[in-house]
Amino acid sequence: MNETASPAPHPDATTAPGEERHDFSAEVGRLLDLVVHALYSEREIFLRELVANAADALDRRRFEALTEPALALPEGAKIRILPDKPGRSLTLSDDGIGMTRDELIAHLGTIARSGTRAFSAEIAKARPEERPNLIGQFGVGFYSAFMVAERVEVVSRRAGSEEAWRWHSEGRGEFALAAAERETPGTDVILHLKADAEEFLDPVRLEAIVRKWADHITWPVTIARDGKDLPANEGTALWRKPKAEITEQSYTEFYRHLGHLFDKPWATLHWKAEGALDFHALLFIPETRPFAVVEEERASRVRLHARRMFITDEAELLPSWLRFVQGVVDTEDLPLNVSREMLQATPVLGRIRTALTNRVLTELKTRAKEDESYEKFWENFGPILKEGLWEDHAHQKDILPLARFRSTANEGWTSLADYVTRMKPGQEAIYVLAGESITALRRAPLLEGFRARGVEVLLLADPIDAFWPDRCTTFEDKPIRNAVRSGDDLAKLAGDGEATPAADVTALAGALKTALGDAVSAVRASERLVESAVALAPGMAGGDLFRERLMRRAGRDFPAPAPVLEVNPRHPLIAALAARPETTDLAEIAATLLDLARVQEGEAPADAAAFARRVTGLMASGLAAAPGA
Repeated sequence: MNETASPAPHPDATTAPGEERHDFSAEVGRLLDLVVHALYSEREIFLRELVANAADALDRRRFEALTEPALALPEGAKIRILPDKPGRSLTLSDDGIGMTRDELIAHLGTIARSGTRAFSAEIAKARPEERPNLIGQFGVGFYSAFMVAERVEVVSRRAGSEEAWRWHSEGRGEFALAAAERETPGTDVILHLKADAEEFLDPVRLEAIVRKWADHITWPVTIARDGKDLPANEGTALWRKPKAEITEQSYTEFYRHLGHLFDKPWATLHWKAEGALDFHALLFIPETRPFAVVEEERASRVRLHARRMFITDEAELLPSWLRFVQGVVDTEDLPLNVSREMLQATPVLGRIRTALTNRVLTELKTRAKEDESYEKFWENFGPILKEGLWEDHAHQKDILPLARFRSTANEGWTSLADYVTRMKPGQEAIYVLAGESITALRRAPLLEGFRARGVEVLLLADPIDAFWPDRCTTFEDKPIRNAVRSGDDLAKLAGDGEATPAADVTALAGALKTALGDAVSAVRASERLVESAVALAPGMAGGDLFRERLMRRAGRDFPAPAPVLEVNPRHPLIAALAARPETTDLAEIAATLLDLARVQEGEAPADAAAFARRVTGLMASGLAAAPGA
């Protein structure tokens, strides 16, 4: 759904001279109401969000001025907070990049970039004490102003432009735009406060909020008090201070400011690199997984600074499979006038990327061995980390020991190293099986033979698991093999012995293949089935069936070889059919067996109505032939 405001003026609203009105989309209007009424538990968060927006605007102007000197910041650029008790208004002013008319419409007419429906659902299910977390994690920062304001005005002038524009709204489904005046570039956000929000006009209260939430913003923040602009934040580059001088609380506050998060960092990595390459780095691994994590956008957003000056958060300082890491890198080895286009070709950044990646991996390796909370980290970010197994050959050997899996051997998580210690005598490979869910995988027919022989199989239920085993094929010299292609391996492994002898299904397999035609590529006896009569396996040239389903759902359907139908020669049904492969209703039976195998794979029968008719017909025939019928 398009969530931006319509560029056409609203035709029915009462409009002041020179003013135009626009509708928020219906979803945005509803979400504004949710922001106001469902995120009330920490109203003070609005100030942090607005100060962070102002700091971003200053950063952007300073960066653009590197290549366009006319956009240079004025001396003493800062963020001003001006409470007006008689007028019951609170103004935040900055000297940042400012916004044009179209940018006001685009930026302030859009809410919850991560998806309005997901946002609504999370608000609905969140407990009251969790609700503040939703603000930063769903991109609704500016709109948090409506928690305390009955009306919000924004006056903005884009640097390099002579035009200024006024945006205002009461948060009730529409906003208005009109030409305005502002002597200098920048933005004023004016909040006309609600009667129960007058506490936010007290300079002491405002300073406490700034120091709590935005003390480490590198721009000066001042609060007007008794006719003076008094400093309200420390404004130091925390990442350049010695670790011994920084408290855990300071790290946590900076982490929350940096990522607009509310949890604590699970890991904090702070170091200074010296020698051939000089840089300061302060990185955080989150404790909890944000609602819209890092899944919609695959690029790393670690901030790059050069000599304390913000350059960009688009330098991709970490690979996409570490995009959950937050942080700042500040280097002395980049020129201040570096352009975004030049960044990708700068050798310095390549060396920094390597150093950061290795440092994060080292931290994860240490914690995987020593930290009991590592499994929680894996639950949060393991699916992202495993993307590196597919796309980053250079780091496969680093990532594999970090991976944790569900297994047929136990209910908890296990590592590949632990799996190897439990391998059965004579077992040559590590076996994995990917599918829709762990619950469904535990019931998979193709695991029956492994279970009967006491062979452990790792169960993989993330979408990326359908892909990475094709590229990451060994661990500690043990091949990693897909269980669906390991029938020959099972034949070599001793089991507990089967009480039921195997029927000769050679003739039956040929008859079933003839009956099914091109629906299957082959019909063969199975070494993997114990309780089930049939199962599907990929054809010789085909891919994993789970992967094929994922690709179809993603709209990337492509011709795939028909699957193989495996039959269990020890199952009573298959043995009975093998005794009379020329039965007159074999075509009906063959189609039913194939549909049963599809159902076991989590797929629908090719023709559900025909499947139902065949099943009921076969049941009726069986009952009619039963003694006493």
